[in-house]
Amino acid sequence: MIRLKRAYEAAASEDGVRILVDRLWPRGVQRSTLRLDAWLKDLGPSDALRRWFGHDSRKWTVFRRRYAKELGAVPDAISQLRAAARRGTVTLVYGARDREYNNAAALREYLTRRRRAPRAAKR
Repeated sequence: MIRLKRAYEAAASEDGVRILVDRLWPRGVQRSTLRLDAWLKDLGPSDALRRWFGHDSRKWTVFRRRYAKELGAVPDAISQLRAAARRGTVTLVYGARDREYNNAAALREYLTRRRRAPRAAKR
């Protein structure tokens, strides 16, 4: 199971493995207070994509497509995240204010869609 949680919310035991998926550390959060199991910076959108998107819901569809392309370039980080999710609950921690239109939501959708995609037949 993959959950989402803002970095500004308190950690809970049901969060399972907590992974920060932003390239930048969440503003105003002390490293000592944010309980994380990993910080996978490579899973965050590039600075250029993040700035272009600016959490503008009108750009959501294009953002998801561009972000998916960036995620395709970091297979090791994706594999690490998938392995953790197979073992149990994973909470993707993010710093954005917008709970609906953020990179963690797009990442969870990417992982879910990729997991359900039919595999090509071997010949």
